[in-house]
Amino acid sequence: MLCYSFRILINAVSHYVRDNGSAFASHIVLSGLLAFFPFCILGASLASFFWDFSYTPQKIEALMHLLPDAIAEPFSKEIVNVLTTQRRGLLTLSFVGAAYFASNGVEALRAALNKAYRVVDQRSLFFCRFQSLFFVIIGTIGITVISFLLVLAPLLIKITQNHFPFIVEYIGVIRLWRYTIAVVVLFISLLIVHKWLPAKQRKLIDILPGIIVTLFLWFAASITFAHYLTRFNYVSTYAGLASIMIAIIFLYMLSAIFILGGEINAAIMFYRTRLQNSDS
Repeated sequence: MLCYSFRILINAVSHYVRDNGSAFASHIVLSGLLAFFPFCILGASLASFFWDFSYTPQKIEALMHLLPDAIAEPFSKEIVNVLTTQRRGLLTLSFVGAAYFASNGVEALRAALNKAYRVVDQRSLFFCRFQSLFFVIIGTIGITVISFLLVLAPLLIKITQNHFPFIVEYIGVIRLWRYTIAVVVLFISLLIVHKWLPAKQRKLIDILPGIIVTLFLWFAASITFAHYLTRFNYVSTYAGLASIMIAIIFLYMLSAIFILGGEINAAIMFYRTRLQNSDS
């Protein structure tokens, strides 16, 4: 079993290097940064148009707590400005542009996963683009619901404390909901992305190993990078761009791990197929 796992790891890493995984990780970071604020604009427009829901600094702060500090700190002020700005409607040129650029981020993930899973996407350009837009809209709905729950939960805890004082000793456990929500959202997002974004069909059992490895490595990388930042001064290297560069480097690490998760799934499927063929 250990030998089998080692062979899978070697296969995944070698394909990552051979398929220019680092270049695709950079592509995801750049596309993600270009898509991030259009995604925020799209989310704010859809929320206010369909549900009369507006983002307040309190709701945005609750969402920021779900993000690693390396990402939240450089962009928090700009995110507040973007999400709290009132926009006139959906059928505007800026909204269409925001939808297009937001979907570019999804297309970057698709290109990286197609390479990681070693498949060629023969689906039409229109299908892929509309699928990306659909995922963006689902993402904005999910973020809206999560932000509502993040603001509502503390109020419910306070009301519960007033009526049931004995629950105070369990508040620490109850507040784990922040981390629970973050993990659940990440897991579901990875599940959707690995299942439907790349070409061809894969079973749930085929994509779970890479997703689990991705979540574990993301968690480990976040802790390690946070510890590293306490010992290294980026200002001496990047001057005024230090906070932005920290976010870019952190996102690059996450993107590389994300691609490696797809490579691990592809390696497992490769050896499983070869084993089945040898048995037959």
